[in-house]
Amino acid sequence: MLKQKDQLSLRYNSNQKGQPLTPQERERMLRKFLPTTPSPSTPSTISPDPSPFPSRAPPIRNLIKSQIHTLIYTFIHLFFGLYVRTRIAYHAIVDRILAILYYHHRTPDLIRKDVKNLSRLPEHLSVILSVNTDDDRGAGLEQLVHEVSEISAWCASAGIPALSIYERTGILKNYIPQTHHTITRTLQAYFGNTPYSKCPTVSVRAPNLPTFSPPTTPPTSDAGGTHPDHITILLLSEDDGRNTLVDLTKTLAEMAQRSKISPADISAELIDAEITESVMGEPDILLLFAPRVMLDGYPPWQVRLTEIYHVPDNTEGVGYQVFLRALHRYAHAQMRFGR
Repeated sequence: MLKQKDQLSLRYNSNQKGQPLTPQERERMLRKFLPTTPSPSTPSTISPDPSPFPSRAPPIRNLIKSQIHTLIYTFIHLFFGLYVRTRIAYHAIVDRILAILYYHHRTPDLIRKDVKNLSRLPEHLSVILSVNTDDDRGAGLEQLVHEVSEISAWCASAGIPALSIYERTGILKNYIPQTHHTITRTLQAYFGNTPYSKCPTVSVRAPNLPTFSPPTTPPTSDAGGTHPDHITILLLSEDDGRNTLVDLTKTLAEMAQRSKISPADISAELIDAEITESVMGEPDILLLFAPRVMLDGYPPWQVRLTEIYHVPDNTEGVGYQVFLRALHRYAHAQMRFGR
């Protein structure tokens, strides 16, 4: 500890004579508090920049384990890559063979011949399509209407009376008369080749929109209504799915609050009846032309008991072979209904 006179000298930076302290005097006063200086001849034992993690060579065991993991990872990639490519090639060959053996040639008689040995046909077929947004809007809409017309002609030729088309954006709802006109022309192109067949009439409708049909169209009660020379086409969009359930829930809740309906009366049968009346009933089979099952916002209530069919790795889009294979799958499907 410094003496009192040294403390005063350091505080006021002056010695006893009143002169400023020199560096040597300050060093003399503080020398006993400074660390000892090592001699230049003594080697320093402390590293100038010590590392907290000393480097050392990795053990051989860790190196071998890393190589084994890399080998397994590479093997898995090779195996699944080979499997996927083989599966894609197999489906491409099968689709090409079916395209040669089974083609409609825009003739209803050939389509009837392809389905005449089936034990049953669906009364209501539903299809998920999508508009191509990569190209021009007009070209994408034209392609979509062409696909709807072709599928409608296949259904009419096979004897399926009801067809529902789901397209997420609902663009077809804005062109119902034009869609009806294109479908009618396609049916005339198909059934004009068979003099003994009568061209079916068509009615096109959408939920909450009036039905568009010619004056000679026979009356139908619902999308599932049947007539030997008539096909009903229903256009669906994303708004007819989840939003419909939300609106129905709000309506039933308000009616229950106003005592117009008892909460005990709200059942699955009531909901099913309301959705069937406002949108549609449950289709027998849902057909996807995509390589994977993607419902893309399809009405969820209507697919509780629906058979869903798609062809894996299908890159050709809408094709008659996929349509025909779906009908064969439906004919051989077992409807257990939870049993």
